[in-house]
Amino acid sequence: MIAIVRFGGSNCDRDAERALAAMGIESEIVWHEDGLPTDTTGVMLPGGFSYGDYLRAGAMAARSPIMDEVREAAADGLPVLGICNGAQIGSESGLTPGAFTTNESARFQCEHVHVRVENADTRWTRAYDEGEVLQLPIAHAEGRFEIADDALAELQADERVLFRYSEPDGTVSPAANPNGSKNNVAGILGERENVAVMMPHPERAALEDVGITDGRGVLAGFE
Repeated sequence: MIAIVRFGGSNCDRDAERALAAMGIESEIVWHEDGLPTDTTGVMLPGGFSYGDYLRAGAMAARSPIMDEVREAAADGLPVLGICNGAQIGSESGLTPGAFTTNESARFQCEHVHVRVENADTRWTRAYDEGEVLQLPIAHAEGRFEIADDALAELQADERVLFRYSEPDGTVSPAANPNGSKNNVAGILGERENVAVMMPHPERAALEDVGITDGRGVLAGFE
């Protein structure tokens, strides 16, 4: 059972639950104060505006006691995926390196973008081919990925960059970068392959009736 952790201000938890259900993946929305259920087989940190993004996006939620349990689950090999605000929480809690900060435009951006699959040999990307381009929605004000140059070089050398913002034809360019993320990075792995964070919303691109299903392959990482 996939535990979808709800914090005060989460607003994508039901989207995630519905998307997983459409794929036949059992999930349950869990209030952060209640802790992870004993039958948890994976964890999703959904999008939203936990605690109103007070201090920094994800900073307060990252200090909730349930995140100790999430880190333990990750260390035990359970799949953990942070999406948008969940990516910010993952970064703030040390599940992944780097940080997500204010968009280069200093505006909230809600639009569809294209991302190129950089490493197709992970549980989160095995449904795709390397270099494949996906169309996914974004909705964030603090989605710009920042990391020290040496740490970025290490991520790339270890093939831990999952997605990069690109043109529809796969060209990685400044024009395709919606928020100013360093090196167009849109999603990365943690130190363990079972942990990933990303700013685009795969759960909002997983239902036939919305017309885009490119995100299903990411969610299939919970299967």
